[in-house]
Amino acid sequence: MSRRVCVASNMIAYPEGGGLMWVYLNWALGVTSLGCEVKWLEEVPPNVPTDALPDKIARLRDRLAPYGLGDSLAVCSLGGGSLPLAAGEGCLDLEAAAEADMLLDLSYGVSGDVVGRFPRSALIDIDPGLTQIWIDSGSLPLAEHDAYFTTGEMVGKPSARFPSAGIEWVHAAPCVSLEWWPPCPEVGEGAFTTVAHWYDGWEEFEGEPFLNGKRSGFLPFFDLPQWTDQPLELALDLDEEDEDRAMLLERGWRLREAADVSATPWDFQRYVQASRGEFSCAKPAYVRLETGWISDRSVCYLASGKPVVVQYTGPSHRLEDGAGAFRFRDLDEAARFLEQASNDYDEQSRLARALAEEHFDASKVARGVLERTLA
Repeated sequence: MSRRVCVASNMIAYPEGGGLMWVYLNWALGVTSLGCEVKWLEEVPPNVPTDALPDKIARLRDRLAPYGLGDSLAVCSLGGGSLPLAAGEGCLDLEAAAEADMLLDLSYGVSGDVVGRFPRSALIDIDPGLTQIWIDSGSLPLAEHDAYFTTGEMVGKPSARFPSAGIEWVHAAPCVSLEWWPPCPEVGEGAFTTVAHWYDGWEEFEGEPFLNGKRSGFLPFFDLPQWTDQPLELALDLDEEDEDRAMLLERGWRLREAADVSATPWDFQRYVQASRGEFSCAKPAYVRLETGWISDRSVCYLASGKPVVVQYTGPSHRLEDGAGAFRFRDLDEAARFLEQASNDYDEQSRLARALAEEHFDASKVARGVLERTLA
């Protein structure tokens, strides 16, 4: 499949987000594996100071270079205008990016003027349920695309608890580049880990506001270390004086600084692959809305041969408890599934990798998206 594809990201706004960057990298590498030429597009938001842009862009190019994408970075200002020469030095411009056969929009903040420069475009929804609510409420203005994909299995289904926002959504699984994420033996006394942004803002569903941070998701499970012998470690963005830090340590959680383990894509990958597996609660929105969501982070653990014990977020035909992935609904299930994953660890590691190969292979997922968009 020899095509030219432009992947739109928003990493300029999150320069230290090594874990987040893998969301975009896995798609870009999946497209590359199909023999396509890939460009990486950043539409710079106006709140980024002009004098900070050269360093931000240089840092992003350094992050992309190990994956063969350092010279593929294209940058433009909001609406598609050129950046000051010094800011965009060494980068492609929008004109070069728009020579692609299609735009793969993973940021869903790309302006209509930029989307319209491409002959075909596809939106990838990585916040299922929330994206549809934001669009429906008018809080997320969305440029028109030719195709719309979502990582939530329940989005657009008649039984969904949230609106489709008047869009025909096609499911596309969160993906992981199997070539770049090989199975990796457990290193030393590994723990079940996750990396998370602890606090987040309010969301509203059916007139009811609720906090949607990881803290709110983990709150019912704060005592979990006392229910299991498995070591549990959270890599969080907590200040030293934050009261939650002492509370988590007192309950038996291990803590790491998120900035230490995910500053770059390779830092994040080392952390995941040195883990025994993943344990994580979902943000409350995914549980409330039952989107059938699984995180882009979890599929990296699976590809690495690390079983995942994660919170139930609705029906899924891909995830069957006991086959590399376990989805808990309460504290008792969380503890029990951790023991099951650990007691049969070698087999669960094998099943985790097999699950990634069957359902989350970036080459397969990207091929389906490209074929449907370019048909």
